[in-house]
Amino acid sequence: MSTEAGPDTSPGAMPAAPESKPRTRVSVWAPDPLTLLGLTEALLGSFEVFVPDDRDAEADVLVFAADQVTDRVVANMRRAAAGSAAPAVLVAGELEASRLMSVVECRVVAVVSRAAATERRLGAAIAAAAAGGGVLPPNLLGELLRQVQELQRDVLAPRGLDSVGLTAREVEVVRLLAEGCDTEEIGSRLSYSERTVKNIVRVMMRNLDVRNRPQLVAHALRSGLI
Repeated sequence: MSTEAGPDTSPGAMPAAPESKPRTRVSVWAPDPLTLLGLTEALLGSFEVFVPDDRDAEADVLVFAADQVTDRVVANMRRAAAGSAAPAVLVAGELEASRLMSVVECRVVAVVSRAAATERRLGAAIAAAAAGGGVLPPNLLGELLRQVQELQRDVLAPRGLDSVGLTAREVEVVRLLAEGCDTEEIGSRLSYSERTVKNIVRVMMRNLDVRNRPQLVAHALRSGLI
């Protein structure tokens, strides 16, 4: 007979403690100490998120706060975004349409009006960002789509580029790379010299800031090109 003890189900037994969820690491930037303190305290009061003591610690989500998104605010956001791969949430009192693309370039995926930034709404925006989603007010989403369409029509299309900055020729090359073709075979299929194919691949890797061909193919897959 087995003597292995099973779980204690007697009336007085204490239930097993549930496993705690990993907490989302949030790094906060604000233009003044008072805003920074208030935002930090609001986040620390939530079970799901906390603010690392070390501002240089690796974060899951960046949170930027500002009354008005000025050139200085955008510059600070760019510096913070350059040092982290995390998505960002922007809490703003005022965001002009002309700066919308600039904040998106800083990996902002969620915007919360400062006037409506309750602890619950801010927490939901951070959770969405950490999960790979985003939250934009309908008016900002519509404006962003309009600006993207204008960028495609007025800037990219006249230069033969797509939304990720690749020409039609480059897309053909990366598709063949994804099929497992080497540079010699790609050149044969597209009637290019092998040297030309290597140059195309090298330029794509430099422009997209990837280190090798597998990363180049992975980037194309994520972008929906192949």
